[in-house]
Amino acid sequence: MLNFSRYKISAILLICFFALYYAIGVFISQNHILKKIFPDNNLNLGLDLQGGSQLTLEIDFQSFLNDNLNIVASELRMRFRKNNIRAIIKKNENILLRIYDNTPYKEIKKIIKDVNKNIIISKNKVGYLLLYKNEHINKMKLDVLSQSIEIIRRRVDETGTKEPTIQAQGRNRILLQVPGIDDSSQLKKIIGKTAKMTFHFVRSINYSSVNTNPEYMVLRGLDNNSYLVNKEVILSGDLLTDANSTYYDGSPAVGFNFNAEGSRKFANITRNNINKIFAIILDGEVITAPRINTPITQGSGVITGNFTVNESKDLALLLRAGALPAPLKIIEERTVGPSLGHDSILSGTIAALTGLFSVIFAMCFYYKRFGIFANISLIINIALIIALLAIIGANLTLPGIAGIVLTIGMAVDSNVLIFERIREEVVGNKSIIVAIDSGFKSAYRTIFDSNITTLIVATTLFFFGNGPVKGFAATLSIGIISSMFSAIMLTRFIISFWLKKNKSNKPSYI
Repeated sequence: MLNFSRYKISAILLICFFALYYAIGVFISQNHILKKIFPDNNLNLGLDLQGGSQLTLEIDFQSFLNDNLNIVASELRMRFRKNNIRAIIKKNENILLRIYDNTPYKEIKKIIKDVNKNIIISKNKVGYLLLYKNEHINKMKLDVLSQSIEIIRRRVDETGTKEPTIQAQGRNRILLQVPGIDDSSQLKKIIGKTAKMTFHFVRSINYSSVNTNPEYMVLRGLDNNSYLVNKEVILSGDLLTDANSTYYDGSPAVGFNFNAEGSRKFANITRNNINKIFAIILDGEVITAPRINTPITQGSGVITGNFTVNESKDLALLLRAGALPAPLKIIEERTVGPSLGHDSILSGTIAALTGLFSVIFAMCFYYKRFGIFANISLIINIALIIALLAIIGANLTLPGIAGIVLTIGMAVDSNVLIFERIREEVVGNKSIIVAIDSGFKSAYRTIFDSNITTLIVATTLFFFGNGPVKGFAATLSIGIISSMFSAIMLTRFIISFWLKKNKSNKPSYI
């Protein structure tokens, strides 16, 4: 147990150097001359330490449900027309279906179920009332909530922020916390966009009449023109694979690419509709309405619309992240200042240093020289935690500081267990070398089992927890792993090195 190969010694020394090298780099200010030598790493502080923005968002599920019913109603019109069934479909909160011929109910039911199997059909005096099952509506709400959270995460992460806190509150609200952002206007702009892009054929430009045709809609464009647009979606933005900011004729624009299915559909549309005008609509607004001059078969295109450079970048970001399934309404907005975080950092630092020096004193008092060895391992252990947190870019929150303070106590716990076993062996009149070897062997399994069980709990908290709980679990998990290295490997190596140098057999060192 006390013999180390050259490879183990090299690995231990390399890890210690790595820990100190990166940890020191965290505490050196940006303008310091030593910053050129040490890595440019910083600890990312959470919202409770450095301040930031907090938004509470509410999902407009009714809007999503209306859009969904519109799609169902459009599909039913097409199916009934195809089967020569005379029907009128009206949609409010549900779909009302009137049949004006003698088509059997079984045939009507089959068409409806083919369109959507979750539709419930009930007869009334006027015709048929179509609505969703309650279980399906509940499932839709959960799906919209989870999809919205994931899309918000992709949008916010692409802006360069580090691990924002995004969590559900009930079935229709989302809490978003982004550290380090004092002005939330840009954040609100990115989050508030639905980014629902669709392609439609244009019937008329500069339309000024009253539209009475239910198959068309009148929309405003970025050029302030009115467009009479066909409601039928010829291509959907969910077929996009990429979007990026570019230039077209010297002006900022957005380039986009379709996937294989989108490329095929786009090629067929442009091939079969030469000289027709189609509109690219984003969030109910006509971004651009180009004329199809030639077939576009490469599956890509450019959106122009008098954008600024920042607007083109934001639009590309939204299209890359994907469309939100439903509009989001900001119902609460908070800006957390750094003053509270400063007090928290100060209190946490005092607690950590008090705990550290108390542990160092206790170890030196009870275990003398071996206590000094344990304290060296403890300092390397703390440096390793800080280095790993900085490298992986984890957010350090107030509960995270509590995790580090807890780790300080846990780090020496293994050494206490080992040293007590060594003392028991020394009492049995064994030599110091045999006692140390037996102490490490007998304590190893106990240390390993206790740390693994704690690590399982910490890992579970990390994957299933949110916000502060996740920050606490992250630092605790890293602390457990590093403390096992420092207690089992590093302390044993230091003691082994000391024994070989001193060749002492006196048991009074512990």
